[in-house]
Amino acid sequence: MVIAVPGTSRVVIENVQPCVDCGRYPVKRTVGERVNVTADIFADGHDHVRAEVLYKKATDKTWSTAAMHQQGNDAWFGFFTVTEKAPYVFTVRAWVDHLETWYEGIKKKIAAQVNVRVELLEGSMLLLESPESKKKEVQKIAGWFKDEAKYAENLDLVIGDEFAELVKRNPIRKFETVYPDEITVAVEHVKARFSTWYELFPRSASLTGKHGTFADVLKLLPRIEAMGFDVLYLPPIHPIGKVNRKGKNNNVRSVKGEPGSPWAIGSDEGGHKAIHPELGTLDEYKELITKAKKRGIDVAMDLAFQCAPDHPYVKEHPQWFKQRPDGSIQYAENPPKKYQDIYPFNFECDDWQNLWNELLSVVLYWIDQGVTIFRVDNPHTKPFRFWQWLIGEVNKQHADIIFLSEAFTRPRVMAALAKLGFTQSYTYFTWRVSRNELVEYMNELVHGPSRNYFRPNFWPNTPDILPYHLQHQGDTAFIIRLVLAATLSSNYGIYGPPFEFCESNPIPGKEEYLDSEKFEIKQYDWKKTTRMTDIITIVNKARREHPALQTTWNIHFCASGNDNLLAYLKVTDDLADCMLVVVNFDQHGRQSGYIQLPKEVLRLSNGINIKLHDLVTNEHYTWTQEWNYVELDPHKLPFHLLHLTLHESYA
Repeated sequence: MVIAVPGTSRVVIENVQPCVDCGRYPVKRTVGERVNVTADIFADGHDHVRAEVLYKKATDKTWSTAAMHQQGNDAWFGFFTVTEKAPYVFTVRAWVDHLETWYEGIKKKIAAQVNVRVELLEGSMLLLESPESKKKEVQKIAGWFKDEAKYAENLDLVIGDEFAELVKRNPIRKFETVYPDEITVAVEHVKARFSTWYELFPRSASLTGKHGTFADVLKLLPRIEAMGFDVLYLPPIHPIGKVNRKGKNNNVRSVKGEPGSPWAIGSDEGGHKAIHPELGTLDEYKELITKAKKRGIDVAMDLAFQCAPDHPYVKEHPQWFKQRPDGSIQYAENPPKKYQDIYPFNFECDDWQNLWNELLSVVLYWIDQGVTIFRVDNPHTKPFRFWQWLIGEVNKQHADIIFLSEAFTRPRVMAALAKLGFTQSYTYFTWRVSRNELVEYMNELVHGPSRNYFRPNFWPNTPDILPYHLQHQGDTAFIIRLVLAATLSSNYGIYGPPFEFCESNPIPGKEEYLDSEKFEIKQYDWKKTTRMTDIITIVNKARREHPALQTTWNIHFCASGNDNLLAYLKVTDDLADCMLVVVNFDQHGRQSGYIQLPKEVLRLSNGINIKLHDLVTNEHYTWTQEWNYVELDPHKLPFHLLHLTLHESYA
């Protein structure tokens, strides 16, 4: 029998995290983020264990190291920072450190006034085995430990701070145990972590009420830039089917002049690689992309893999669709909803390989035109393996492509899509309304296992969803949801004009907009600004200027004596930027209470001296206590967005 692990390696390393499905999928991070590594590490007996993280870019030959520290109960913690957009790998190494074991033992014996002459001789031998054994300082101390005449001086030396530091930096490495698996970290660009989305229908971009064009959208870029959005998301821009075209309010019959749903893609005018003629030309679309980029805005494309009945694919490749016994093609359904204007692809067809390749060619075509962000419509209705293959093939050829998963479905399905490659994901934020619901959901996202693969993108509304809590409401309800989305998550978006102008009329009994823009052209007063416009602008400016708001993962909820008040702190690792958000959930009444500062997070001593600046009202406060009084009148403003300056009393 061959013994794979040397019997002299006594340390056990278990439960190394982060790790997604035992390493089947990579851990996700973006450039500049920390990878916090934990493991259960222990050995037999009472000897002292030392441990460290080994990490490197996957292509490097040599490892870097980061020390790990005990957290209690044999749990260890260390971290490293990914500084380049490239795959990284890490593992954990640990060993019994006989020098540190000796050091802790002799200190206890000295404290108990036990004779330690023999222990000093052992220490001398260990020092001469240590990595710094060639240094004159170490050799001198090793010599002193053998000198009986220096016994008293040696005792003082051992219990001194300088010798403690020597032991700490000078571990004896023998019989190391290395965790057998190397865990992969996929490192993406910063926009995967921090983005601000504005959605509008280009056909509603005209000031006159006529069918809008890309040229009209171009005129709106200064407005979108001024509000602080860096992603402009347009619903599908392709030709709209004429067969079974839907009318106003999803009527199964359209009348002449009704534009139909942009998600019913394809007609005799072209398919997924074509542009709806009324929007403009390909050159005008590329001009929009180019000029938007100059303003720091990426134009996101809606990727909806489905066809109208008159899409060219239906005639050219009927085998890609499900044929019914009566000879008709199965249209899309999500009972009780019916989509007579949409044919889904049949991914179980015999010609599936050609179907996959054609759909990949669609994505690559639009990337060649300048698109770098795709909002993917209903990915959960297509096979997981298809998406894993498609995103993998795209990543081989193009860097920094973002795929946003629009999947409001079962949690495990949403998780699977994120694991296999989607950059960001829609979430249940839209329906998490109360203080307790939001705290529970954020703790699940931030502290649960999904933190390592699921990047949330919070949307308070979409063209499909006008949630009940925003129906028939004034601007205060919209402001509350805006601030929560924009500060809880570093990625957020709004279905722009209806949210900005606080449209709240639903189809009775449904979470859907009455007179939905999905089925008709809207006319907006694009020159008008509102209270909401101003608040969006201020909040987005704060997001751009404050690194603490540029990550989802640093949230710390504050205790509050009032359930109508939600307070949370977001800080950078070095406390160079600290933000406190307080929200009043009662949109009709003034609420007040005391908020507890998390002293440990802020590294506060008993003497507290914090200056607070409200970035919306420009008011200033000074807090000198752990618990501080807050009062919010929703008729004035239902939230505080506070920048904290910590003065000399923090350590």
